[in-house]
Amino acid sequence: MDTAAKAAIRAEADRLAAHFAAAGAHPVEADILQPAGTLLDLYGEDIRARAYTTRDPVRGELMLRPDFTVPVVQMHMAEGAEPARYTYAGPVFRMQDAASHRASEYLQVGYELFARDDPAAADAEVFALFAKLLAPLGLRAATGDIGLLKAAVAGLRTTARRKAALARHIWRPARFRALLDRFGGRTAPPASRAALLDAAGTTPAGTLIAEAGPLVGLRTPDEIASRIAALRADAAAPPIAAGELAILDRLLGLADTAPRALTELRGLAGEMPALAPATDRMAARLDALADRDVDIDALPFEGSYGRTTLEYYDGFVFGFYAEGRALPPVASGGRYDALTRVLGQGREIPAVGGVIRPAQVLAVQEGSA
Repeated sequence: MDTAAKAAIRAEADRLAAHFAAAGAHPVEADILQPAGTLLDLYGEDIRARAYTTRDPVRGELMLRPDFTVPVVQMHMAEGAEPARYTYAGPVFRMQDAASHRASEYLQVGYELFARDDPAAADAEVFALFAKLLAPLGLRAATGDIGLLKAAVAGLRTTARRKAALARHIWRPARFRALLDRFGGRTAPPASRAALLDAAGTTPAGTLIAEAGPLVGLRTPDEIASRIAALRADAAAPPIAAGELAILDRLLGLADTAPRALTELRGLAGEMPALAPATDRMAARLDALADRDVDIDALPFEGSYGRTTLEYYDGFVFGFYAEGRALPPVASGGRYDALTRVLGQGREIPAVGGVIRPAQVLAVQEGSA
């Protein structure tokens, strides 16, 4: 990218950040090098494949920041007042596949809102702000709600271990589907696992470990025994009921306007009461969006939307896309209440925000010129 193009992107980033500041956001900065341990604790080792890491003799393992949200949350939980609005603009770094056309370094401009009183109004404020700012580009909006899927998983009548596994893989759709099909009896467990359990029979775990010979790897005998017990318990557990699987299938396949989706969700909540609170939150959000002049009758909603982003979103999620263009999302965002709980060391506050990619804004503008 030449110097003129970089300057144009930087100027667009400054324009967007100024718009957010005019909406009441306080400009903040964040270090480019972030402690790797924080992100690994939040997301597991999966994040390492997408991040640039280095090691400092004093600070330990560090990452080039993959986004701004985590450091902004840390800053707010340490010293922020309530409610609070922040904006920022700067580069983030994401390692890309060799065949990908996406940049590994690009500018983000963000808006984050921390407010305790009315989460539905906060969701509506952020979405409406982004929608108004991006309206001249003619983008397609997308919305979803990770909270609905989390509620459905929590409401399953199955073992706590199975529900924990499904909840952990909500953001990995293929793995989630494989687990759901296996726990529901639609597919058989891996042949290697079935063979192991058949060979082990009812032999005590301690005997199996002793007969296997010297330990290889990092697992202790107690960890191995715990894993054997977990595999046996899972094999003995009954499958998830067909009716509950059908509810999850309908939720994951839901794609309609938001009001029609809400009607469908109310029907699902009648069959699975655990969905009712999340459905009520969606209804309140739609009312708040309508109050901010968002045309909710034309607003799309997808039950699976938002499941391939970073894993801190746990409620409302949204994005804006250029129709017919092979571009990354121009903007994306959502609610991340659980992240403030994790990083707040005992404190928490409802939070929602989003980012705009100024390079994509310019690409859309140039394509429509």
